[in-house]
Amino acid sequence: MKIAALYDIHGNLPALNAVLEELEEVQPDLIVIGGDTVSGPMPGQVLERLMQFGERIRFISGNGDREVVTVFDGLPIRSVISAEGQAVTNWVAQQLTRSQRDFLARLPEHVTFSVTGLGEILFCHATPRSDEELFTQLTPEERLASIFAGIEQQMVVCGHTHMQFERKIGQLRILNAGSIGMPYADQPGAYWLLLSPEGSIFRLTKYDNVAAAERIKATTYPQAQEFAEENVLKIPTADEAMTLFESMAKEG
Repeated sequence: MKIAALYDIHGNLPALNAVLEELEEVQPDLIVIGGDTVSGPMPGQVLERLMQFGERIRFISGNGDREVVTVFDGLPIRSVISAEGQAVTNWVAQQLTRSQRDFLARLPEHVTFSVTGLGEILFCHATPRSDEELFTQLTPEERLASIFAGIEQQMVVCGHTHMQFERKIGQLRILNAGSIGMPYADQPGAYWLLLSPEGSIFRLTKYDNVAAAERIKATTYPQAQEFAEENVLKIPTADEAMTLFESMAKEG
């Protein structure tokens, strides 16, 4: 089996379309969508596009998806977010239909598949025990061992922090697939992971980010300008993000 893991799309339809076009050549048996699919400028369109693939796609939920469903239902978000973040989540929830809300609400937190040569793989959004827990390449091994204690699979694929990396605890391999729509890396593009009997490969799909930025700016997304300029035309580096996330993890 060959699996493409696409995480943290964040409503970036142009980036998603570029990856899906590349997958026509790669021809994976399965596409795993790793959560935080809709929290961005084109939420409904992204879901519509993915639904065209039917049984070839399996979804899991991310914290952003969960929060959008919560707001759609008129309930308070359990996480502490800024007023700006609340406004964005409100906007995303307003873009979704009832059937899209119901689809997101039914998504599992984990899925498991096996790939010859790699073994059994657990797919989760952030960590197996939480959809918003932070860890990075800099996370101390002692804390990492605690996060992944009791995992029986040979590999865990996660996202949430939007940067590609691999860690290892004993015989367990932990891979972050990166982000399709809001990556933290050295250059703009859509970052994803390919798993096959030949191994695991971090992938980068480049796309016309200037045209994508213009499409995003044309939406009514509350942070359209910022998203286009800071997450599409240029992006934060992984080093910048790691420093921030490790600080947040210590405070948490």
